[in-house]
Amino acid sequence: MANGSMSANPVTAEFTIPSDLSEARLLQARLEEALHASQYSEHDIFGIKLAVEEALVNAIKHGNQLDPDKRVEVSFQITYERFDIKIVDEGPGFNPDEVPDPTDPANIERPCGRGLLLIRGFMTEVNYHGRGNIVTMTKLRNGTPEE
Repeated sequence: MANGSMSANPVTAEFTIPSDLSEARLLQARLEEALHASQYSEHDIFGIKLAVEEALVNAIKHGNQLDPDKRVEVSFQITYERFDIKIVDEGPGFNPDEVPDPTDPANIERPCGRGLLLIRGFMTEVNYHGRGNIVTMTKLRNGTPEE
């Protein structure tokens, strides 16, 4: 391991935010700062930010239906090797296997499913839990940290 101090001191954070897209943007800015401080590459930070943005928007808009009384819980951990995040909304959940495939020609003009496709494309691992209102995502570090 090139940087023993990073693996010995993971960065962890927990947030509870209202169902408000501006609050999600503030959380994303904090996350980006933490990823830069942990020397993640611009490529990895871009992918993580995009996946987290999609997951937060899904939690706020689709899960919590923009209800200001509902909350989204977010916790993440950054180590030298990996980034892990858990996002929980108070919505009824969904079955990701029932979301139409946006790459199917029959669905090309339908907007649904594109965010899930992006999330799966940028993260190393994506899992939905319970009734589908909890998502955990992992990104393994690509390459070496920036100098």
